[in-house]
Amino acid sequence: MELFTKFPTMERSALAELRKGIDFAFRDFSKAYGDSLEAFFDPLLFFLVRLEKLLITSPWPIIIIIICGLAWIGSRNWKLVLGAAIAFFFIGYFGMWEDCMATVAIITVCVIICMFVGIPTGVLMARSDRVERAILPILDMMQTIPSFVYLIPILMLLGIGKVPGLIAICIYAVPPIIRLTNLGIREVDKETLEASTAYGATTFQKLRTVQIPLALPTVFAGVNQTIMMALAMVVIASMIGVKGLGVPILRAVLNQYLALGLFNGLAIVALAIIFDRIAQEYGRRIQKHRGYKK
Repeated sequence: MELFTKFPTMERSALAELRKGIDFAFRDFSKAYGDSLEAFFDPLLFFLVRLEKLLITSPWPIIIIIICGLAWIGSRNWKLVLGAAIAFFFIGYFGMWEDCMATVAIITVCVIICMFVGIPTGVLMARSDRVERAILPILDMMQTIPSFVYLIPILMLLGIGKVPGLIAICIYAVPPIIRLTNLGIREVDKETLEASTAYGATTFQKLRTVQIPLALPTVFAGVNQTIMMALAMVVIASMIGVKGLGVPILRAVLNQYLALGLFNGLAIVALAIIFDRIAQEYGRRIQKHRGYKK
């Protein structure tokens, strides 16, 4: 009976020792390799800072014209172009322009990184069931674990700043593009692949000329979801030194400023709606082209 009475205490002691071991091991790792990791991410920080400065210092009419041009190229919808122009005009009118541009900069860099990482990973998953089984649990963990949990090791390694926030946003936002790239390539018609094989296409040629073009609508749906999830992380990223619309929202929460939080929250909503509509319209256009080709 004494053994059973002491067992919970022994278990708690072993668990405490395990936690201490993990903490000390990671601290030693961060002390040994933290500077090297910071140096590795210096080019990324340089690009992000330059892009942010470019967007902030450029005259706002030029930025609005560029955004409207991209909206027209993506959607071919003048209503969406007009809505984007009005939204950005009011963002500037209410004094949120610099924060908005900082948010656009970090979201742009985040989406580029997620595309470079997510699309090849999705292709690998589509090519191999074993790779898919290995990566799916990692994606599940990335999407379900609270974002504050993986902020801890990032902060221990890199400290407070733009790069830790960018990495945290990418971890949270990259799973959709990986999943949907995998799904899109797996859904490509088998008869089409057999026909390309019959014409002597290699594996890489089939991927480049058949699978990826036919999977583009699904891939763009993944890009769309990545943008939405990145915007959802803006406020949390502001807690670790990332400038943008999340900073005034965090200040509004701490000081109970309703108007400040509401206006900046609506600015994030406006960005989300604009990017979402552009990506959706572009995906529909690709889908129509795909149907026509069939």
